[in-house]
Amino acid sequence: MAKMLVIYKTPTDPAAFERHYHDIHVPLAKQLPGLRRYEISRPPIVNVLQGETPYRVATLYFDDLEAIRTAFASDIGRACAVDRRKFAGDDDMVAMLLFDTEPL
Repeated sequence: MAKMLVIYKTPTDPAAFERHYHDIHVPLAKQLPGLRRYEISRPPIVNVLQGETPYRVATLYFDDLEAIRTAFASDIGRACAVDRRKFAGDDDMVAMLLFDTEPL
């Protein structure tokens, strides 16, 4: 299993972020080819270390890293990338991590 972890910083307009995220972005992202599961955080997010607390965390599940690459090379994947800039702005407002998981 591979995951895409998307960590959003607090937007300047949280209400607009939430409307766009739930009404437009999530339905679009749920169409990604190979997507197995999509989860988002519920408030509050608790940061146990010093530093900025994220506003929202999304976790997308795929079979492997290649499936993630394939998904984001698709038309839907490219549309998701364009759409993300509409509600999360510049790259400094979001962090994206891709990784394979290892059962222990």
